[in-house]
Formats: sequence, C-alpha cells, structure tokens
Amino acid sequence: MRRYILTGTPGAGKTSLLHGLADLGLPVVEEAATAVIAQAQARGEDEPWTRASFLDDIVGMQKARQLAAPATGPVQVYDRSPICTHALARYLGRPIPPSLTAEIERITAERIYERRVFFVRNLGFCEPTSARRISFEESLEFERIHEESYHAFGYELLDIPAAALADRVQVVRSAMGPPGPEDPAPGVLTMDRP
Repeated sequence: MRRYILTGTPGAGKTSLLHGLADLGLPVVEEAATAVIAQAQARGEDEPWTRASFLDDIVGMQKARQLAAPATGPVQVYDRSPICTHALARYLGRPIPPSLTAEIERITAERIYERRVFFVRNLGFCEPTSARRISFEESLEFERIHEESYHAFGYELLDIPAAALADRVQVVRSAMGPPGPEDPAPGVLTMDRP
C-alpha cells in the first residue's frame, strides 16, 4: 500500500485538498493535531498546545488513525504525519518527546509512508481559527521548519503551488500515478479518541 502525506503550513488548504482527493475516491485520513485541539477546546481548554502532553496526544492519535485505516486498495492519503509533529515541536520550542521519537522510528523502519511528500504551499495569507492562532508571517516560519524536518528525515518534497483547488487536486492525483483496479470508495477517516 502507498500512503501519501500532505503537509505544509497552517492555512495552506491541505484539508480542502484532502477532501478533494476523497471526492475522487481515495481513502484519506484527517489531521490529528486539529482534532486534538478541537476535542480539548470542546472540554473548555482554550489553548491545549500549552499542555505538557499536547505532542504526545497528537502522536497517539496519528498512530491510532494510521493503524485503524483499512489496508485495502493501493493508496491512502494523510493530512500530516509524525514528521509534522516533529516540526511542531521545533516550532513550539519543545523537546522531542520519547513517544514521537519512537513513532518516527516505527514509521521509518516499517516504511509506512511514501518518501515523496506533497508539500502544499501557502496561499499568501493565513486565516485564523480557534485552532489556528498564527499570523501569516509565523506561518511562513512554520512552513520553513516543516521543510527542514522532512529533509532531515530523508523525504523528498513535491511542491504543490498555490492554485485553484481543482488544479491542486489534479496535480496530486496525477503524481500518484494511474488509479489501481482496487481503488476503494471515497471516505474520510476520523476518530473521536486517540
């Protein structure tokens, strides 16, 4: 199975791109960090990223979602990966937790993800949300750190430039190669717990 990663700065349109790929029939797995933040905020925690266990919670949810994704069909697409969590730790100025080190070792040893990663470029702005409280300037720094983290772990980045959503979807789908005979029905995998 080929598991592809979409990454890039917050607000670059990864989620829209992921849903566009799901509309084409590809199984996709949504971002864990956004879900961790949303769950914490629903419990009344305004800034969960300040909690000591924040990175561990993301790692746990990423791993659970990856392991729970049905291993049918030739392709899956993931909105972020543990390498993104590594970039997030660096961006936040936090030490890399042992859970993240172990997960990166696992995905590397088991060759979970394709080495070619779709790097979704910024759109020239970054709209704040309750989970994304970052300026455009800060998002550019986060984008740079993501690039560094992926390169440090030996991944090749395929740039997905700012463009209309349909064009971006087509670029990503084309780069994956022709659809296989066993491409499954569309779907988005989410979970309410890590």
